[in-house]
Amino acid sequence: MKPAVRVEDLQKNYVMGAEVVHAVRGISLTVPAGDYVAIMGPSGSGKSTFLNLLGCLDRPSAGHYYLGDDDVARMDDDQLSEIRASRIGFVFQSYNLIQQLTVLENIEVPLMYRGHVSAAERRRCQELAKLVGLGDRIGHRPMQLSGGQQQRVAIARSLANNPYFILADEATGNLDSATSDEILALFEKLNDAGKTIIMVTHEQDVAEHAKRIVRLRDGKLQSDELRGSDRRQKQMSGEWAVVNE
Repeated sequence: MKPAVRVEDLQKNYVMGAEVVHAVRGISLTVPAGDYVAIMGPSGSGKSTFLNLLGCLDRPSAGHYYLGDDDVARMDDDQLSEIRASRIGFVFQSYNLIQQLTVLENIEVPLMYRGHVSAAERRRCQELAKLVGLGDRIGHRPMQLSGGQQQRVAIARSLANNPYFILADEATGNLDSATSDEILALFEKLNDAGKTIIMVTHEQDVAEHAKRIVRLRDGKLQSDELRGSDRRQKQMSGEWAVVNE
């Protein structure tokens, strides 16, 4: 299966005065399309730096990072901005919704960056709102929603551009246990429908929902545990086909 994400000998160094900090030390990792990977590691493991590199929020010091056939490690800042807007769907711990916008408008934000939202794109965003259980809330604003509902908006927003993969950063960190379970179940349904997910978490029970657990330590890949890709084999229904349209 063609990789959604592939990194080869990825490195990131920070110069702090006379000292050079080697935050990421030559990580190589392939994430096939349709995979669901949890990235774990203790404080100082390089997990946050690796997240920023995967999200094109920072540029590596050395190595390669391929999205499809494109080596984004060689791109300039404008090109990286375009990659973030069109090929990566972000889900953050703090939701990062725009308070002045409605649910539907927040879902449309990645499309707004291109300057225009077509009628067909708006209909798709309405379908995404229904998909995450907020079809009757598209006119509400974030302050009128619970934390779990706000995260559902963020997940729908991450799908608006049909990205190569969803990058979830501690996506359940601000939620109670019951709501966390609901969000993780939603991620599983998205993955069952074919969407690639890379989730950064420090919680083992959250990571257990993924197909693979990748552990980092001291800026290096420590382990890559396959949890059984056949454990959730399901037929994709027409309802969920919208995630890949």
